[in-house]
Amino acid sequence: MGKLIYAANTSLDGYLEDETGAFDWSVPDEAVHAFWNEHERAIGTSLYGRRMYETMRVWEDDERLTGEPAVVQEYAAIWRNADKVVYSTTLDEVSTARTRIERQFDPEAVRRLKEESDADLSIGGATLGAEAFRHGLVDECVLLLCPVLVGGGKPALPRGVRLDLELLDHRRFDNGVVYVRHAVRTPDGPSGR
Repeated sequence: MGKLIYAANTSLDGYLEDETGAFDWSVPDEAVHAFWNEHERAIGTSLYGRRMYETMRVWEDDERLTGEPAVVQEYAAIWRNADKVVYSTTLDEVSTARTRIERQFDPEAVRRLKEESDADLSIGGATLGAEAFRHGLVDECVLLLCPVLVGGGKPALPRGVRLDLELLDHRRFDNGVVYVRHAVRTPDGPSGR
């Protein structure tokens, strides 16, 4: 059975994007990029909302990677090798391999996907992530806290949801980014071990 992991870069004040939609403050250096490569290597399926998918699909294009460091090219290969599910009512087709569209987020279908998976799954995007948290689907939360305050924008974590967490791991990078990994506690104990 795979775990569903919500993972994101976030500002120290808790935002994925600032009020203008920018997230350039979260561009990783080589060490942070290498961390994300290792994280993503364990992911068999990534669940995306439309906007997150449209942001991530640049990894499909080799031309964009010309001249990029090896760590960036490695991430692209890892991303391409994972299955992708895009939840969208507006996309007519996808432009990346190993990708399918689902018209609605079905919590029971995601539970089955977790149960049938030999690898972990990731969920990306604030709106889709919030739905997964609300339905009790998220097993772990991985955040890279960037040393910046953006003052507002798109929250990284859902509002109106109370969950108890257990710290599983943490690390400080030389550029000031702090990684934290938490298991979501369930009534029977942590679910993300």
